[in-house]
Amino acid sequence: MATKKQDTSSRIADNKKAAYNYFFEERFEAGIVLEGWEVKSLREGKVQLTDGYVVIRDGELFVVGLQINPLKSASTHVNPDSIRTKKLLLHKEEIRRLVGKVEQKGYTLVPLNLHWKAGKVKCEIALAKGKAEHDKRDTIKDREGKREVERAMKSRSR
Repeated sequence: MATKKQDTSSRIADNKKAAYNYFFEERFEAGIVLEGWEVKSLREGKVQLTDGYVVIRDGELFVVGLQINPLKSASTHVNPDSIRTKKLLLHKEEIRRLVGKVEQKGYTLVPLNLHWKAGKVKCEIALAKGKAEHDKRDTIKDREGKREVERAMKSRSR
């Protein structure tokens, strides 16, 4: 179940580092199990996704390293843990397929972004393969080339 491009207004957080470090094979949209204080913090944008990764334990997916910082006004009877491991929700058949792919050499699961969909928080994950150092250099070279072209077009239109 590959996903479509998300609306930028519904985005909560992006993992920009992932596109630099990995080639994406397939993308999946998963639900995420959160506590009430975490949802409130997400609404305020108190989240960091760049160090996150997905692990498979007992046939279930968990995102590790997703940091949701508690609000200052958090309730006193709740003990917020900002780096708690959060469970991802996917159909059993999708999980089985992902387990088979991840067991192949070089594949991993990476969280790409968090976004709102119908009032619920969703996590877009990707089946990814790590880039070699020369691939990363090519990515930088392409990005610099695009910037130069945009600068030239901008100065020419003035």
